Amino acid sequence: MSNLHIKNGRVIDPANGVDAVQDLYIVDGKVAALGTAPAGFTAARTIDATGLVVAPGLVDLSARLREPGYEYKATLESEMQAAMQGGVTSLVCPPDTDPVLDEPGLVEMLKHRARGLNQAHVHPLGALTVGLKGEALTEMAELTEAGCIGFSQAEVPMQDTTVLLRALQYAKTFGYTVWLRPQDAWIGKGGVAHSGPLASRLGLSGVPVMAETIALHTIFELVRATGARVHLCRLSSSAGLELVRAAKAEGLPVTCDVGAHHVHLTDADINFFDPNARLTPPLRSQRDREAIRAALADGTIDAICSDHTPVDDDEKTLPFGEASPGATGLELLLSLALKWGEEQGHGHDAHLFKALQRVTSDPARVAGLDAGHLRVGGKADVVLFDPAARWLVEAPALASQGKHTPFLGYEMLGQVKATIVAGHVAYERNGGNDHTGR
Repeated sequence: MSNLHIKNGRVIDPANGVDAVQDLYIVDGKVAALGTAPAGFTAARTIDATGLVVAPGLVDLSARLREPGYEYKATLESEMQAAMQGGVTSLVCPPDTDPVLDEPGLVEMLKHRARGLNQAHVHPLGALTVGLKGEALTEMAELTEAGCIGFSQAEVPMQDTTVLLRALQYAKTFGYTVWLRPQDAWIGKGGVAHSGPLASRLGLSGVPVMAETIALHTIFELVRATGARVHLCRLSSSAGLELVRAAKAEGLPVTCDVGAHHVHLTDADINFFDPNARLTPPLRSQRDREAIRAALADGTIDAICSDHTPVDDDEKTLPFGEASPGATGLELLLSLALKWGEEQGHGHDAHLFKALQRVTSDPARVAGLDAGHLRVGGKADVVLFDPAARWLVEAPALASQGKHTPFLGYEMLGQVKATIVAGHVAYERNGGNDHTGR
């Protein structure tokens, strides 16, 4: 491990309330000091971060890496490179791989593959039920030992409420967190767009908001009964957020996140059946989007995630209703968070702090990870980015194997210049060329 000196950067560390131009010193993969060099420090390498923001590496609560099983959509190599280009140093991956992450061996293999790449830290969610079939509970203790940080049904709604009750009782007993996307098993089943005038006009089958709210009512009843901690994934509606706000006010142990796409887009962005805008949950109305932005500002929503779901061309270049849902997002997370912060109009300086909080310290707290901060003695996971740099979202510029995003052709603000993982410079953007250190 070489000593690293990052000088003249604006260090923003929401976890510790830091926002100041100061130097950062890294020794043996850990943050050694901020401001003044530690005694006897000699830098093996100095990075001049003048004009750049130096922040904790991003923590992403939902990134599908597509391994094992879906290597034709993406590989661990391609998606880890995308994470590095996006400044994401810790990510949580859902269990809907093939085979499903319901056995310790599969989880260990994934962790081992990821460690070998020496890039982002990968934190898998284990399947809540065997094969995600919603029938038998998995061996949660063994999966936790193998490295799972929580349990999830991914996009497969739980049909049997008794199974969910048992899962929450079990999780409560052992202190596990259950990650659920609130989605009724029957209402809106097979729907592809938000139920509303636009879907009717385009002749697309709808997913009503009540598919989300009915599921939330059920989950909150079960949380009241069990006391289990639940993280709600990808909230999409104003009505759903009102229920979350009330549940939090009541003191229920729940947290929630939103996909970065839903912070900015609405069902109107489907335009003329653009399959890139086919997402799960579907993009909803403008009123829902405004509610999401307000809930992010007041803390009802704890974190923004990329909801990174790479889809190959064969499954995306189809009519809207037949296209696979999902969009690539790892490389857009930072810019989309900054865009939200700026549009909140907190004044140029305050918005960076708040936006970074929602993609660093807040998601780390939700996932129970020691990440998303620049505490002295902590792991040196750092992103250096130029908050004023603009870049164009184009398929060739994306490292992810999934080239589909509703933001293709958009100009983004905020460009990652370097990503450091455990003190090792894993990615650097030099002019037009990218270098990845292995």
